[in-house]
Amino acid sequence: MSANPVQVKRTTTILRPDQTRVLLRPFTPGDPQRVGRIIARIMSLPERRVGPLLEEVSAEFSQRHQQIRQLFLERFQEVGDLLLTDRELSEQRQMLIGSYFLAEYSLESAALFNPSIVPHPDQSGLAPGALRFVLSLRATGEGHISSLTFRTGILHPDLRIEVQTPSGFLTEPRQFPNPVYERALFERKLSELGLANEFSRRVMNTLGESFALEDLRASLAAEVKQSGQPGGIKRQNTARGIWMLARSNYEVQFQPEQRLSERIIFPATPSQRNGIEDARFVCFQNDDGTRVYYATFTAFDGRVVLPELVETSDFLRFRFITLNGPAAQNKGMALFPRKINGLYAMLSRQDNENIYLMFSDNVHFWNEHKVLLKQTFAWELIQIGNCGSPIETDAGWLVLSHGVGPLRKYSIGAFLLDLNDPGKVIGRLREPLLTPDQNEREGYVPNVVYTCGALVHKGELIIPYGLADHATSFATVPLDQLLAAMR
Repeated sequence: MSANPVQVKRTTTILRPDQTRVLLRPFTPGDPQRVGRIIARIMSLPERRVGPLLEEVSAEFSQRHQQIRQLFLERFQEVGDLLLTDRELSEQRQMLIGSYFLAEYSLESAALFNPSIVPHPDQSGLAPGALRFVLSLRATGEGHISSLTFRTGILHPDLRIEVQTPSGFLTEPRQFPNPVYERALFERKLSELGLANEFSRRVMNTLGESFALEDLRASLAAEVKQSGQPGGIKRQNTARGIWMLARSNYEVQFQPEQRLSERIIFPATPSQRNGIEDARFVCFQNDDGTRVYYATFTAFDGRVVLPELVETSDFLRFRFITLNGPAAQNKGMALFPRKINGLYAMLSRQDNENIYLMFSDNVHFWNEHKVLLKQTFAWELIQIGNCGSPIETDAGWLVLSHGVGPLRKYSIGAFLLDLNDPGKVIGRLREPLLTPDQNEREGYVPNVVYTCGALVHKGELIIPYGLADHATSFATVPLDQLLAAMR
């Protein structure tokens, strides 16, 4: 392989998985009958023992979790229906019962990798020429369950990269209990999912132009009751599909006092059961000049992968949205940072081998796709894909890509698209920009370097990248050299 004319500088910064970062998660050790028996045994404890036991548990774990007694109480409220008595319980006993049905989960015990980077919404208090950034990361723990975690950092005027030390506390957001849906959009999604039939039409006809989750629940229950037994299986499948669609479109909220590194987005829906994987964040500019952050990600339930979308303006409130349409499939979708000729644009990989380009008038729906780039060079003959959203430069849309070659070795490449017509490839690296070196190739999945998004600052391309699906580091590349190498 010939020498690469682009000077890639690896930094010494490495973010490694930290097994001490633990999250309290619900723990259900069996069916409702067993849970009821456990609660009965706790209920048999004399009141004089409840207080000391609660103090002992709180003392051991309060240094690892904020407001732990409140979490105990909230968990009790979730399992309290299984109480076999109507007697009034002291708050201490309620908290003690709740503590038995929580467990610590080591969020990144296996890996911390596949990062993307975007400018932070708050750029105040920085030296001239500095940039504050948000780094998203895929954290993988026990059971290979992946969740979304964040870090904050600063690109200093001298291009030194500083990643701030994360907090030792981890917190999940509050999910909005009764989100509101737009009926027209919901009906379109039902149609895309093949759920448009007489039953679903009757359910939707009872709802207004916008409706809440509880409204949908009531309409479903009434229609199921009224429909009776004929066509039962089809009706049940439709009802299940309607409910799953509603549950997959939801919003969550963190508290402003929670540091960004404390905010954890753990899988919350059936489609995400085994993970939220490879989020590709992009700072998107709307037609009116306002900005919003989107991230495409892969939802994985253990068998099926589904592309989904999350939206936020402040990294406090997040809206999760299903992606629909015949072209919304497989992994690796990446949104352009603005509309092109009045349309949203997205890179994708429907066939698991080539890079495709899609356009749509609605960010939720993707109906058509066409091949943009195929495997050409020896280091990418198994498959290629994007490594995050395209970056706008004066020369064109810069896209980082990944290629898979012999022995499943992943390398990072780059290509350039025309600004006004991104269906035209106007430049491409013949050799990889970044390949695993001897210090990077060992890990959870050997011989892999991978990124989900980079950014340009002061003429330098900043690339956070995963090392062997285990840890994360950074590399920098002079933008002018990279562009020149592709011409």
